[in-house]
Amino acid sequence: MSWSSSNYLCLSSSSSVTQFSRCKLPCESEGQRGKCQDLNRATNISAYNSLKPPSFKLDKGQRRNDHVLKKPRNISAYYSLKPPPYKFDALEPYMSKRTLEVHWGEHHRGYVESLNKYLGKDDILYGYTLDELIRVTYNNGNPLPEYNVAAQVWNHDFFWESMQPGGGNLPILGLLEQIEKDFGSFSNFREEFIETALTLFGSGWVWLVLKRNEKRLAIATTTNAVTPLVWDDIPLLSLDMWEHSYYLDYKNDKARYVNVFMDHLVSWNAALARMARAQSFVNLGEPKIPVA
Repeated sequence: MSWSSSNYLCLSSSSSVTQFSRCKLPCESEGQRGKCQDLNRATNISAYNSLKPPSFKLDKGQRRNDHVLKKPRNISAYYSLKPPPYKFDALEPYMSKRTLEVHWGEHHRGYVESLNKYLGKDDILYGYTLDELIRVTYNNGNPLPEYNVAAQVWNHDFFWESMQPGGGNLPILGLLEQIEKDFGSFSNFREEFIETALTLFGSGWVWLVLKRNEKRLAIATTTNAVTPLVWDDIPLLSLDMWEHSYYLDYKNDKARYVNVFMDHLVSWNAALARMARAQSFVNLGEPKIPVA
């Protein structure tokens, strides 16, 4: 997964906040810390380095005794809208400023606002990072209403960071070597990625993932808001195949959109960094030793 794109719980009362931070709870003030000893207890959730869904089911009417964080009364937002890591016009001419304004400023923003509205109705899910919230609300394949919007917030954060100005070209360093090992060649990978994107019916996502158990790279698709966070796959790259991601620039020419993504937008730097972090969990073997 991309830990760099994980949102942290935002407890700011300002809707304009774009950086993630955690406000002090009322009981964390000087002289009242004795009332908050439970705050140091670990919540009983899946380990952060495990992508398996939690083993428990969480119903809306159920409150978990081990989830000890209490929601402060003045909370107006739980998660903030994280901006792309570049200016809105930085991806032109391949992705227009207008597309970023609509896609990020309206669609992505709408998911964040919907998620905050869901969470504002009850404090049962208060205190989770976005990654944890997705796994919990996935609910062992019986998603709670919060799941879809939470997953879409995460998916979009990940997608923006899967692109960069001046992107495309060939992967670098060990990532290219791993792609050639698992797909036969970079050309084979590129062809399979494009074909997979174009044969995905309806709205969804295309992912380059590291399969944890098989210790190899693979291309995966998910429909609607589904994210690999609930599987054993570790995502390295994603391509948004929802129509609003390309229609302003390419109309219904999905083939052009996907080819432009591979040739000019994809961030192999991001994929390499994500793969390096993933290797903390997946041993891909010792690197080749150069022959003198």
